[in-house]
Amino acid sequence: MKICRYDNDRLGIVIGDMVHDVSTAQDQIRAAARYDMFGDAVVAALPEWRSRLEDMAKSSPGKPLSQVKLLPPVARFSKVMAAPTNYRDHIAEMEALRAGAPSKMGPDIGKAGIFLKACSSVVGPSEGIPQRFPDRRNDHELELVMIIGKKGTNIPFDKALDYVAGYSLGLDMTVRGPEDRSFRKSVDGYTPLGPWMVTADEIADPDNLDMTLHVNDELRQSTNTQYMVYSCRKLIEFASSFYTLHPGDLFYTGTPKGVGPVKPGDWLIARSAPLGELRIQVREHQV
Repeated sequence: MKICRYDNDRLGIVIGDMVHDVSTAQDQIRAAARYDMFGDAVVAALPEWRSRLEDMAKSSPGKPLSQVKLLPPVARFSKVMAAPTNYRDHIAEMEALRAGAPSKMGPDIGKAGIFLKACSSVVGPSEGIPQRFPDRRNDHELELVMIIGKKGTNIPFDKALDYVAGYSLGLDMTVRGPEDRSFRKSVDGYTPLGPWMVTADEIADPDNLDMTLHVNDELRQSTNTQYMVYSCRKLIEFASSFYTLHPGDLFYTGTPKGVGPVKPGDWLIARSAPLGELRIQVREHQV
């Protein structure tokens, strides 16, 4: 099942090139949820509500995707986690960019740890990427994103994927500079997510997904998630040894080589056959 949010916080099920409105279910789920819950009530309720959502979608008139404004598929998350240096070819690429100087964080995720991005940096395809520092290099980083489905901590490796509600495409946009990594990656709009969430049952193996990123017509990044240093299971095992994961939490799994600069007006098009196409434009920042 493909689940999206669109327009003015509508909830939809995507079938083919049409969106079917199931927002009444979203309203009921949110009304029954505790205000002080961690995470996203809709994601937490998916196991219970899935069959009803499917039935509602069948009876709801479809609206062409081309006529809606896609938002991030998850509305509320307690945290946005991100894996650094998770493809060996990107590690080499960044060392070359630094003229051979080793990263102060090191290439080993187990030693460097994952990092967090501000929740306010997450945007959907329709919102665009507002480039705040035009005088500095701003780079794209294509990533597979795991969307956590239920609460868990100290999650064992062999049970890790049981905690994933679905997957999406994401971009970890980065301002280059001397500041802390999380700070430079948490600019408003620098964490695109979309176009929707594909439920985990539709992804046979998240560690074997082809992904590409084009900037306008130029292919910049092309990889398969089998080349990740830490697999999806390993990332969840590791992160949950420090954090409690909650429904709706986002986990950006790292980027391959091909990272490069963008400028206002550029279109970034991330594609993966099972996940769809995330198409978003870089725009000038407006105060």
